[in-house]
Amino acid sequence: MPDGKIRILIVDDIPEARDNIAKLLYFEKDMEVVGTASDGEQSIQMAKSLLPDVILMDINLPGMDGITAAEAIHAQVPSSQLIMISVQEESAYLRRAMLAGAREFLIKPFSGDELVNGIRRVYELEAKRRAAMPAVLPGPPPAAAALPVQGQIITVFSPKGGTGCTTLASNLAVAIRQETEKRVLLIDGNFQFGDVGMLLNLRTNKSILDLLSEGEQVDEELLERTTVEHSSGIRVLLGPPHPEMAELVTAGHMKHILTAVKKTYDYVLIDAWNSLHDLVLAIFDLSDKILLVTTAELTAIKNTKLFFDVMDALGYPPEKIVLVRNRLNGRGGISLPDIQAAIKHPVAMAIPNDWAVANYAIDQGVPFAMSQKGSHIGKAVGKLAQIIAGEREEKQRAPAKKATGLLTLLRG
Repeated sequence: MPDGKIRILIVDDIPEARDNIAKLLYFEKDMEVVGTASDGEQSIQMAKSLLPDVILMDINLPGMDGITAAEAIHAQVPSSQLIMISVQEESAYLRRAMLAGAREFLIKPFSGDELVNGIRRVYELEAKRRAAMPAVLPGPPPAAAALPVQGQIITVFSPKGGTGCTTLASNLAVAIRQETEKRVLLIDGNFQFGDVGMLLNLRTNKSILDLLSEGEQVDEELLERTTVEHSSGIRVLLGPPHPEMAELVTAGHMKHILTAVKKTYDYVLIDAWNSLHDLVLAIFDLSDKILLVTTAELTAIKNTKLFFDVMDALGYPPEKIVLVRNRLNGRGGISLPDIQAAIKHPVAMAIPNDWAVANYAIDQGVPFAMSQKGSHIGKAVGKLAQIIAGEREEKQRAPAKKATGLLTLLRG
């Protein structure tokens, strides 16, 4: 701020409202209105050209609404701090505004003191945040051996519902924790109808929504406050509490969150939504492995084959996808060789259909990886956990070498 003033952009579709706000700020010696805009599209262009310190954004705008414009500005002009203004004071508007990157929410009509104090508050908070950031000095990149090994992200996914992904993901997370005693995070990635909390008997009001307004500032301390610890020692990040809130989580949010959790946890398991849209594809992009779950049902095999076709078209390497057949019962159904021939991809591992054990564990809210480790299904998931842990240890021991693929380890 060369002239020592807080540069302000006012966005409101009503000329009188813009004029009134400008008048309230006219006598503030540390503030300057550098521009006004009447709609969302114009506000984005002016934010990019003027680079204001603070933007006063009305929610109700013609065409592109204020929240959509705020999201675009937050992404493209992160140095500008947003204050949303509206005649509505419902909590839903407040939450949407904060998720769009707003730092303050003012209800019309507001006083001059409320406006001025709000502007100074968000400006000063941003100044303190920047001052606290360590200076980055140019220099040679660190040696490869000195770089810490980041956590492994494993996404459990099926293109067909009802194949047991949530049960597998939950128990695999517990089994990896038991095997390694490392930090394990389980994310419920079914943001509409997730069941991880029920399977683990977790009662909390914490959810992934608590991370969204933080964006790139997600750190270890915030993750500890937002996740909940299970009795097994794993931590769990639950999905939104209501299905209609799922749309609040975007692909961009997931990229920020997964980048952060990979720096904090050794293993991150995601029970993903069984739908191919941009959010799930963003998760796939950041995953080290995709555990693709299928069963011996014809519809499941058909969907699995289509999934591989899509992944091939998107350029995903075959070794990134590990095919797991769930609920193997040995009493009919399509055989493993036939499944492999139809899908043209090897089945890496088969999980037995221990129906009584799995359903009892679900009813009790206690993973069978804890209560019945010696069961057939418990041993199978435990073996899978050992192999996953072994692969990560191999990467740590020989970072310069090409690590053996999980698929190869499972087949061997």
